Amino acid sequence: MILKGSQRGNAARLARHLMNVQDNEHVELHEIRGFVADEQLLDALLEAQAVAKGTRCEQHLFSLSLNPPEDERVDVATFEAAIELAEQRLGLDGHPRAIVFHEKEGRRHAHAVWSRIDSETMTAKNMPFFKRRLLEVSKELYLENGWDMPKGIVDQSLRNPLNFTRAEWQQAKRALADPQLVKAMFKQAWQHSDNAETLKAALEEKGFYLARGDRRGVVALDYQGEIYALSRWSGVKAKDVKARVPDVDKLPSVQERREEIAKRMGDQLHKYALEINKAYFKKHPAIEFKRTQTVERHRTERKALDDMQRARWDKETAARAARLPKGVGGLWSRITGKYSKIRTQNELEAWQSYTRDQAERDNLVARQLDERQQLQRTIKQVRDKRSKDIADLHSELSAYLMMERGYAATAKVNYDLAKETKAPKKDKGRERDRSRDRGPDFEL
Repeated sequence: MILKGSQRGNAARLARHLMNVQDNEHVELHEIRGFVADEQLLDALLEAQAVAKGTRCEQHLFSLSLNPPEDERVDVATFEAAIELAEQRLGLDGHPRAIVFHEKEGRRHAHAVWSRIDSETMTAKNMPFFKRRLLEVSKELYLENGWDMPKGIVDQSLRNPLNFTRAEWQQAKRALADPQLVKAMFKQAWQHSDNAETLKAALEEKGFYLARGDRRGVVALDYQGEIYALSRWSGVKAKDVKARVPDVDKLPSVQERREEIAKRMGDQLHKYALEINKAYFKKHPAIEFKRTQTVERHRTERKALDDMQRARWDKETAARAARLPKGVGGLWSRITGKYSKIRTQNELEAWQSYTRDQAERDNLVARQLDERQQLQRTIKQVRDKRSKDIADLHSELSAYLMMERGYAATAKVNYDLAKETKAPKKDKGRERDRSRDRGPDFEL
């Protein structure tokens, strides 16, 4: 189970994020402990913020996310045990706490939030090396539950090189490309080059073009003019980039490169991009409708179970209360010890009812997650198809631009192949006129 924690403030923003039902298919406020406000997460976190105003602490909250392995079914008790273990290792025992469960795309994860402020001493809990401690807890959870431990946890040097920051992910989404493919392209180009010229050729083969950034750093541009920091997307250090591309000043500026790409961008490539996205969005509404219907049905099923369990709990609680003797009989039962036995039996039955209700909910959630993941596989296939098509579009662009520059016959082959398979039939005379602007022909 991957654990990621952070110290933070802005209680209202965190509460809105955790209770966001727009980006999550299911949101469950599982627990609020130690707060006066024990019904609404926003009220509880604002209460913690109000207490923190009596101190100098600005990051008065500690937020923890718990992400189990993708293929594992993790019940509530396992999440609770993991949170308790993390709480002890972080030294947050007894601090006010809230737990929220999220579900999205057939996966379930949890968030726990603590107040760092000790209300008795009005001091904030110091949390040195919390990332290292969470990593140790994560390892223990993998071992205790028999899960396959990621290589990045076993050895940090084996961490997946295709992990992304939020900024990298958003940039790749703007470019309508799969960020994993984009980063893999950069890494492959870097690994298969040993100087500036071979790196430039390797990137241009994949549809990316080197330029001089605003701070004299080396960047790459795609056909849409999106800027990619070469060191970040290649997974290397800035000094390595300087060593491989020492003459940064000789590179065109970002604006010059954008103008160059814009001049060479043909209508045919725009058409390809439109066709890819048109096909995607044609399928997307039907799949999105099915996903929405599934989520709504699952919410209805959970609400029905909650209502049934609440009514059954109230009925069973009333029955247990009716067992306790009242009046003179109650006084006598206390003297004889009968009252204590009945109360012990009631407490045992109440705990059994609680565990039964939790097991019923865990079973329902597990069944719904299985159904949701089947749908997610279909969604993923559509997304992957578009991602591959966009990646292919980069190659098509590269072939088109290289053909105009007259670099290689392979560019002409790729262009002709794309024209034959995707372009509509055109008037031969007009086609001959256009060929004059495309550059020299190649012997095949």
